[in-house]
Amino acid sequence: MIHDQVKDYYGRVLQKSDDLQTNACCTDAGMPKYLKQVIGKIHDEVLTRYYGCGLVAPEQLEGMRILDLGSGSGRDVYALSALVGESGEVVGVDMTDEQLEVARRHVDYHAKAFGFARPNVRFLKGYIEKLDELDLEPGSFDIIVSNCVINLSPDKLAVLRHAYNLLKPGGEMYFSDVYADRRIPQQLADDPVLYGECLSGALYWNDFENMAKTAGFADPRLVEDSPITINNDEQAAKTGPIRFFSATYRLFKLDGLEPACEDYGQAVIYRGTVANQAHEFILDKHHHIPKGKVFPVCGNTYRMLHETRFQAHFEFIGDWSTHYGIFEGCGSALPFDPGVTRDGSPDNVGSCC
Repeated sequence: MIHDQVKDYYGRVLQKSDDLQTNACCTDAGMPKYLKQVIGKIHDEVLTRYYGCGLVAPEQLEGMRILDLGSGSGRDVYALSALVGESGEVVGVDMTDEQLEVARRHVDYHAKAFGFARPNVRFLKGYIEKLDELDLEPGSFDIIVSNCVINLSPDKLAVLRHAYNLLKPGGEMYFSDVYADRRIPQQLADDPVLYGECLSGALYWNDFENMAKTAGFADPRLVEDSPITINNDEQAAKTGPIRFFSATYRLFKLDGLEPACEDYGQAVIYRGTVANQAHEFILDKHHHIPKGKVFPVCGNTYRMLHETRFQAHFEFIGDWSTHYGIFEGCGSALPFDPGVTRDGSPDNVGSCC
């Protein structure tokens, strides 16, 4: 039912991006110049049938194999194909015939536009919660992306589990989507316009983080976020006090990540060698790592840099021989009152008995 509803909305109701009734599917946080230059080479029909903005493009893509979930008319697939180069590949998955028809029509056009001898993209018809039914080899992708699509899926946990299975060890899922500050009431979830506009299928953010952990992504990292304004009085009246946010997360496939940020006295030094991040490397919202500076990190962050495609761009300091407790500044703290200081003097705390 939900699949048919979404296919109808994106295949027949919407004919161009201006037909959207809200800006919920907009993920633009200020597109950098190098990405705008890539977008400028994409065919007009592909751009016209794209229902959002921004571009989900993580760092260090040369030669990568990428899967785009809910690729629509192919705009992001083609943009990423330019960034991975001829040695890389981008695969798009979508369930809507009308969108796939547009995407497939311009394969050769974009290979020529980017100066490639042969196309490095392909498009598959299928459901993102049933990726195991497609011609996709487990453990074969470096990166999985998605741009404001997972909220439309009726089985989001299945999407995350299949994504985890398809990633190589050390690979990552990097995607933007819509989240709510509370769980969506059923009557709103049943509204076809709100659902198609990426609002009423949005997950409560805390449910999403726990779901990601259940799927195997032990330490979800929020990269950036912004509040969504619903510039449509009719739709805003339906949602009432619920607040929505556009957010980008990165989820690494790394076995054995710890549930909290633990301090082992480790640090990294960024070499400044990732393309378009010469002065600092942005891992997530709380880790903007300046070039050349000794930057203390928790054990999980150390592994996210050391056991992934980013390894060559950092110097690594420290090992795992000594544990110093919770890493300060990562949102966790000692839950117990300390009672007394090291010299035995009272620490001005009370007692329950």
